[in-house]
Amino acid sequence: MITKLLPTLTFFAAIGAGVVGGVFFAFSNFVMPALARLPAAGGIAAMNSINITVITPTFMTALFGTGLICLVLIAGAILGWSQPGSFWLLAGALIYLVGNPIVTMVFNVPLNDALAAVDPASSNGAPVWTTYLRDWVMWNHVRAVTAIVALGCFIFAWR
Repeated sequence: MITKLLPTLTFFAAIGAGVVGGVFFAFSNFVMPALARLPAAGGIAAMNSINITVITPTFMTALFGTGLICLVLIAGAILGWSQPGSFWLLAGALIYLVGNPIVTMVFNVPLNDALAAVDPASSNGAPVWTTYLRDWVMWNHVRAVTAIVALGCFIFAWR
């Protein structure tokens, strides 16, 4: 039964990885550089606002729903290992899971929480913002690249 669902799930995983990768790509390439140009207090305030407004059903479904699909794809790839594309399916699902939901929860969310705890106007605001930009953007690059690589793997698996 699971093997019949794999092409459809792979398609949705590719779409999800593409959407998530696009969002993270945008942040890495122009959103965060634009915020970095603001004074620290303004950058912190803007990023804190983004971190609140990003929690929408649509984006959470794209990020974590794709992760759930990946769990099913991992099982399907292992169970149907002799099928064409199983390697690409397993690779894409693992790359997406580690590079997106896991990196988000282990690295980006704690950084967001630490930023939210800082008074933007305090003397501590600017140093926290500088460190946040360096670390958050680095982990966001990981998320963007792994989502895009996973998309490519899903395309190879789907063919």
